[in-house]
Amino acid sequence: MATITLSNLSKDYGGGPVLRGIDLEIREGEFVALMGPSGCGKSTLLRLIAGLEEPSGGEIRIDGRRVNEVAPKDRDLAMVFQSYALYPHMTVRENMSFALKQRRLPQAEITRAVEGAAAKLGLTNLLERKPKALSGGQRQRVAMGRAIVRNPKAFLFDEPLSNLDARLREQMRYEIRKLHRELGATSVYVTHDQVEAMTMADRIVALNDGAIQQVGAPQELYDQPANLFVAGFLGSPPMNFVDATLAPDGALVAEGQTLARVSPPAGLAAGTTLTLGLRPERLALTDPTKGSAVRVDVVETTGTGRVVHLALGPQRLKLFTMDPRPLAPGDVVGLVVPPGAPLLFDPVSGARLS
Repeated sequence: MATITLSNLSKDYGGGPVLRGIDLEIREGEFVALMGPSGCGKSTLLRLIAGLEEPSGGEIRIDGRRVNEVAPKDRDLAMVFQSYALYPHMTVRENMSFALKQRRLPQAEITRAVEGAAAKLGLTNLLERKPKALSGGQRQRVAMGRAIVRNPKAFLFDEPLSNLDARLREQMRYEIRKLHRELGATSVYVTHDQVEAMTMADRIVALNDGAIQQVGAPQELYDQPANLFVAGFLGSPPMNFVDATLAPDGALVAEGQTLARVSPPAGLAAGTTLTLGLRPERLALTDPTKGSAVRVDVVETTGTGRVVHLALGPQRLKLFTMDPRPLAPGDVVGLVVPPGAPLLFDPVSGARLS
């Protein structure tokens, strides 16, 4: 297991910075997810840690040792790619043992390592098959097994589940997390999928536009997002953002209706325009006379409940509910925003105010 420390790390390919000012410490045995949209720099950051790219500035340390100039093979890290990168002419056993043979380890040691990893990953009965005879999930497990047998200081995962269907992704999330608990190894996991980040990571590093937006436990980022980007990236359905004005009594008024009342942060004057963040599952429906009147646009049934698309004047919201009342497009219903549900954001900077 290893600690990985990044200090003021940057990367520029010549057309502007891809990464800038990255400061991060990944603790020994921790599972950290680098999460963000395509182009945010998360895969580049992983490749810098692995040594596949050279930083333009800053420093990378593994267990306190500076590794900026250290070759990838000498960093003792194992990488699992989105593409399985298996040798098609080799069996599962041969794929998993290849790196150990390159090190000229004793055959008995190689056999022990391969069979031990295969047992952990449910591959024992597949060791003599070639990749073409395996499913996508099995191939990904072989790729993971190839990394495990090396007993590295840390595992680096680059969107390893992107090629799998939804059911297999769910299964592999469970298997990777279970494996992490068993091995206790430091793991860095790149993903654009907020469900993967939320369900697997000890901490999430939210990246956007080449910079870290927030670092914290999954629930912390969900409940206390630092800014509009983090708030909108986490959650399904995503957070609603409503333009509202702060009244003198703390009321948040949108389209002439009071949605909620808050104790405004110090220094926030009445009449200030704010962006109000509302999680769909924290909203409720009632009669139009008992809440803010909104119009039903679309109703989506999910099985466990319904996602109701609502119109508040020209603004749109989503609400997740298990309320069984009949709903149809065009119905006028009451919207209830419970105390504690609203989050306030500065509409210019995007920073959270409460």
